[in-house]
Amino acid sequence: MGLVSMAQMLRDAQKGHYAVGAFNCNNMEIVQAIIQAAEAEKAPVIIQASQGAIKYAGIEYIAALTCLAAEKAGVPVALHLDHGTSFGQVMSCVRNRFTSVMIDGSKLPLEENIALTKKVIEAVRPLGLTVEAELGKIGGTEDDITVSEREALFTDPDEAKYFVEQTQVDALAIAIGTAHGQYKGVPKLDFERLQEIRNRVDVPLVLHGSSGVPDEAIQKAISLGVCKVNIDTNIREAFVAAARKVMEENPKEIDPRKMLGPAREAATEIIREKIRIFGSSGKA
Repeated sequence: MGLVSMAQMLRDAQKGHYAVGAFNCNNMEIVQAIIQAAEAEKAPVIIQASQGAIKYAGIEYIAALTCLAAEKAGVPVALHLDHGTSFGQVMSCVRNRFTSVMIDGSKLPLEENIALTKKVIEAVRPLGLTVEAELGKIGGTEDDITVSEREALFTDPDEAKYFVEQTQVDALAIAIGTAHGQYKGVPKLDFERLQEIRNRVDVPLVLHGSSGVPDEAIQKAISLGVCKVNIDTNIREAFVAAARKVMEENPKEIDPRKMLGPAREAATEIIREKIRIFGSSGKA
């Protein structure tokens, strides 16, 4: 089938009241797991590469693996840059056949975030790429912040309206209580804030840091307008646990395929589970 537009995927999800899963990849086995899961569930899927993945595997390898997987897949696949940090990196993704990029200017002052986002959109939209931006700060679970400080990091609904009007971005990542990495407790999402944001903007909304968020909370967020849900940590947990089990049970094993095969299958199962939770099964 080949790579497709993420914008169309998210528009379809918005109309159908479901979310498309965006799964981070770091190696060949995880790319294969994402595709296997999407095909088994007959679901559209987004494969995304983070800064760490690009540094580890190399953008050329990630792009080549995903492009090959998408060509052989029977479901729609988009290749997305997760948390892009610079205009130069975005253009590198363009050269490597990405169909979507996220430019993360959330740590910048509002007007600088808008300016950077607009610069990216002006450069890549004529080429058919989708652009995601972020407003509000989605931290890591180790961040030591007070409740009042945490509130200040959340996306302001009025700023979200202004940001979308100024940039005409395709998708907006918002901060409503999720965080990257493993949670120490159960995250509490600010659904009232999410509803206020949805009332002010009509672009697809994106939920980052979704690993570890209770299923019912994810589904409620989707019902309130989230159309893309990012998952990374849960995949790593399943992948590493399966590989570790093989090594613990067979300490003399030296064949990496005996470790990575079960790891790939474990990743496939957790991704299939997430796809069902997001409501995108059968939507390919």
